[in-house]
Amino acid sequence: MTTMKFEKALKRLEAIVDQLEDGQIDLEKSLQLFEEGIGLARFCAGKLQEAEQKIELLSREHEDLFAEEEADDDEEEEPQK
Repeated sequence: MTTMKFEKALKRLEAIVDQLEDGQIDLEKSLQLFEEGIGLARFCAGKLQEAEQKIELLSREHEDLFAEEEADDDEEEEPQK
């Protein structure tokens, strides 16, 4: 599952949920699907957490970049004596 893409995992998880909600499968198959679904849910949650951390990091870097640019702009705008 480590090479699976988030979108594919989510699509499979949705299919499993649909099958389980349908109620037309036996107990053994339901347990197998439930176990697979739990693994997929964990995988998707992990991928979302990784994306959130990356966004936070990029946002902080972006803020630092703008803070530096604003400081440079302020220095340029000071009147010469």
